[in-house]
Amino acid sequence: MTEHEGRDGWKRATEIVGVFLLSITAVLTAWCGFEASKWGGEMSIAFSQASSARIQAASAEGEARSAQSFDLTIYAAYVEARGRGEEELAEYIRARFTPEFEVAYIAWVADGQVERAPFAREEYVPEGTKEAEELKARADAKFAEALENNQRGDNYSLLTVLFALVLFLTAMSQREIAPWVARTLLGLAVVVAIVGVVILSTFPIKI
Repeated sequence: MTEHEGRDGWKRATEIVGVFLLSITAVLTAWCGFEASKWGGEMSIAFSQASSARIQAASAEGEARSAQSFDLTIYAAYVEARGRGEEELAEYIRARFTPEFEVAYIAWVADGQVERAPFAREEYVPEGTKEAEELKARADAKFAEALENNQRGDNYSLLTVLFALVLFLTAMSQREIAPWVARTLLGLAVVVAIVGVVILSTFPIKI
């Protein structure tokens, strides 16, 4: 094989590898853009769900405060009636204790009324309290999920930049430049592409 034929062979091989690399990288770049868009959508949904859960939690907290206010009012009337010795009125008021307060009141009396009032008992859980806690936890979880999805989208976007570098190096290697420079650029493009593919394989996929 002559030196000229050898150069032509290297040039042909470089062109073939370059075309292959350009094609594969173009597909991978498009895929990264698609995934970045999908995870961006997931982030928006999770943020929306977190916001909705916080609004619902605030509503449940308001319900719990209203329930506690009602219990305080009823209990104050009950204590006042007992204090005046109006037992019949006191029992009438007692019958209107909410189930949540009644449980705490019974436990408070059974334990010798150690606390200043039944409201200090752990058994006292106003209506809406548990729901508010659950909704807060859901909001926190969805917010954390949204941040994670945002990071995933950013990771895909950064990988798009890496593959853009591969496209640049490959395109430069196809220009009329010294053969050793073309081979160096193409080799570097291959290395960067392999690194990008390895990183890409570790990312979660959203279809």
